[in-house]
Amino acid sequence: MTEKTATPAPNLEDTLARIASALERLSPPPAPEPDFDTADAFVWRPDTDTFAAVTKVNRVPLKLLQGLDQAAEQLLSNTERFATGLPANNALLWGARGMGKSSLVKAAHAEVAQMMKKNGLAGLKLVEIHREDIETLPRCLSFMRKSQMRFIVFCDDLSFDRDDTSYKSLKAVLEGGIEGRPDNVIFYATSNRRHLMPRDMIENERSTAINPSEAVEEKVSLSDRFGLWLGFHNASQDQYLAMVNAYIEHLGLEVEPEELRREALEWAMTRGARSGRVAWQFIQHLAGRLGKPLNLDQ
Repeated sequence: MTEKTATPAPNLEDTLARIASALERLSPPPAPEPDFDTADAFVWRPDTDTFAAVTKVNRVPLKLLQGLDQAAEQLLSNTERFATGLPANNALLWGARGMGKSSLVKAAHAEVAQMMKKNGLAGLKLVEIHREDIETLPRCLSFMRKSQMRFIVFCDDLSFDRDDTSYKSLKAVLEGGIEGRPDNVIFYATSNRRHLMPRDMIENERSTAINPSEAVEEKVSLSDRFGLWLGFHNASQDQYLAMVNAYIEHLGLEVEPEELRREALEWAMTRGARSGRVAWQFIQHLAGRLGKPLNLDQ
């Protein structure tokens, strides 16, 4: 009878090492803690759980945002209260396209952040989250919750389409969840829609629900999470010309007043709109024709 050679027992330490190595490959190491001292503004990158620093923010000085005095005063006051640790509201800036909604958010942040630095207070940071990344907002906030700084989380052009359920994540974060919004975070959003959802989506919920009023309330209640609503409306001719003239004066462009008025109105007519965006596009055209560089920081 042939004796079978005994298979040596596997080394326990080697086995555990191989298991640990396999688990490490399956689970990548956690993302490093963000260094919010590197900049005043960041963009949230959910694919790597990181915050990309923005060294130069694309923004317009607050004094150049003509025709927005009341909205600017309200948002600036709300931001100052938040930055100094006082109660403040999430803000929804809604209304006409190109009327300075996102520009006002960035300008208010710049004004208050500069004020805090002068007073030796902790920094106020602006963090942009893209609309398509809203479902990752809880992860984004988890990093800020650990920080001693204060943050404006900003989402530009926020809206939700039919069958899009990510609005529920936002609603829970703003007020409804167990953790809710961290004390050092406030949420600002811009949208062309007051209720963030198309009317046909709300009406469809009304017609198919067992209790139509409750279905509509579910949709509308998202906007209610924003305590501060700021409406933006199409510019009048005088407001549009004031925007153009503010840029002309700030940039030091030399144009004969009557010629400037005629060209500015003609430009708006060809675009079919009068807005801050159209005014800036006209200024870019004019400065290029005059051979003048544009520098809003001057």
